[in-house]
Amino acid sequence: MTTIPRLGITVGDPAGIGPEVTAKALADPQIRNLAEYVVFGDRQLWREQSVGKLPFDFHKLPLADYATADAASHPVTAGTVTLVELPDVDYEAIGTGRVTLEGGKVSVQYIMAAIDAVQAGRLDGIVTGPINKEAIRQAGYPWPGHTEMFAEKFAAQQVAMMFAGGPFRVVLVTIHMSLRKVLESITQERVLSIVQLTHQALRELFGIERPVLAVCGLNPHAGEAGRFGDEEELIIIPALEQARSQGIDVRGPLPSDTIYRAAMKGQFDIVVAMYHDQGLIPIKTIAFEDSVNITIGIPAVRTSVDHGTAFDIAGRNMADPSSMKSAIRMAVQMVEARRNAAARAGGRK
Repeated sequence: MTTIPRLGITVGDPAGIGPEVTAKALADPQIRNLAEYVVFGDRQLWREQSVGKLPFDFHKLPLADYATADAASHPVTAGTVTLVELPDVDYEAIGTGRVTLEGGKVSVQYIMAAIDAVQAGRLDGIVTGPINKEAIRQAGYPWPGHTEMFAEKFAAQQVAMMFAGGPFRVVLVTIHMSLRKVLESITQERVLSIVQLTHQALRELFGIERPVLAVCGLNPHAGEAGRFGDEEELIIIPALEQARSQGIDVRGPLPSDTIYRAAMKGQFDIVVAMYHDQGLIPIKTIAFEDSVNITIGIPAVRTSVDHGTAFDIAGRNMADPSSMKSAIRMAVQMVEARRNAAARAGGRK
């Protein structure tokens, strides 16, 4: 019998649409009954102007009470929702639909509290709502996004951003940086480590026993044997040859203008892209509403909506919860795959 997971949901910046899409997702009984939920938010989540009356009951706990609670004191119950509130939130300073220092501070506090709960064994995974990078910067935090927060908090040696939506899975070799810096950052060691990490993640988090990876070239036509650039010959091909020597089924480097057509036909389990837009333009074109952001390389399940705070529509009951629903479904599937992988590993001992 499958054990229902207990998932944490962080609502993101409370001035954005994160509280709204969280509430709307959990209002769907098919989503709510997939897991037990601990929502890290505040009464902003339930505000009347955004979502109206919620069609389910929920528990409410201050963060201090939740932090000291015994996670094993009650069995995991599908459909149960607990709201964990932070102390001393200045709602007037946050408001709705705007960048604020207070909103940035609170959104990071939600994330850190959820990570603490995972590390303490109280949660099986985390689904994150959208944060605002400028608000986080104003609050004095150094991270450019969720991925870097999770990497530091878990002391992960290597992490990567994976995206899933429509027919695609994509992982990025480089994340948030300028194109000029991309050229400096793509090394044989980095490409190899991302390929290794992706192979392991597909096996452990998606239950794909023999994954097939396809790798984009950096240059047009994947360099065309050095005619349009030599990064493929000097960096990417040697990294892929080393990966193949380790038993990884990896194809490429392939031209990025045709690789996604092959991926749509199911020829690969994932595409490894060299930089942000090379990987995300196809997904956001085909599956903008329901794509999911996944962090791989950390010892926990973490999925996220693949959209921003949308301050322009916050508080107007206009936000589409499709991406949040997809992120929750994906987290549930990943928790189950991770448990199955652990069970198989235990059986081989």
